[in-house]
Amino acid sequence: MLTNSEVILRILLAGVLGSVVGLEREYQNQPAGLRTHIILVIGACLAMVLSINSPMIFSSNPIGDPGRIAAQVISGIGFLGAGAILRYGAQIKGLTTAASMWTMAVVGLCVGAGYFFPAVATTAILLVVLTLINLLEENLIQPFITIQLSLKADDRPGLLKEIKKVVSVYSDSNYESTSFSVKKNMEEQRIGIEINIRTRDHAALDTLIEDIADIDGVRSFEIA
Repeated sequence: MLTNSEVILRILLAGVLGSVVGLEREYQNQPAGLRTHIILVIGACLAMVLSINSPMIFSSNPIGDPGRIAAQVISGIGFLGAGAILRYGAQIKGLTTAASMWTMAVVGLCVGAGYFFPAVATTAILLVVLTLINLLEENLIQPFITIQLSLKADDRPGLLKEIKKVVSVYSDSNYESTSFSVKKNMEEQRIGIEINIRTRDHAALDTLIEDIADIDGVRSFEIA
């Protein structure tokens, strides 16, 4: 049976490991940052400690399954992960943070079970992956981004053609990576257009706003 001092030391170590990854997520301005990761790993560690000690606490003949509570932590962490996943227009944010939260929950369980070296090694590897892959994506790999454009304009001949011409400058593979949805109001002679642009040009947003605003007849537009 673990003593109180052993339990406290494991919880403190779990908090330190959680703060390492939490700081990286905080630096990336993710919804689940430093505090979330620390609390998550500490809670998982305490759950593992409780799972180990509970058979000995409540029975003179300690027979139990230490993995029972741990298994519930593994499955239950999915609810927290889902809360870290956000949708911005056509883009999904937070999948990496949700995965790091799940992994750090397992790290907390390892610390609670006394597997200190695997817990520390996993934290170090995860931090390297999050940091280096982010640098690799920024400097060598330009991932696709999706720009969602919603505009309203006067319905006039040639308007849609002008808009497509502007959009094609920013989208990769021209129309293959761009989708259009058009709605017309015949009574008011207005047209509403929804456009999704998939591009690798991360600086396209600023110039796209200027080009769309210069099109004659465009009354209002939103970009996400």
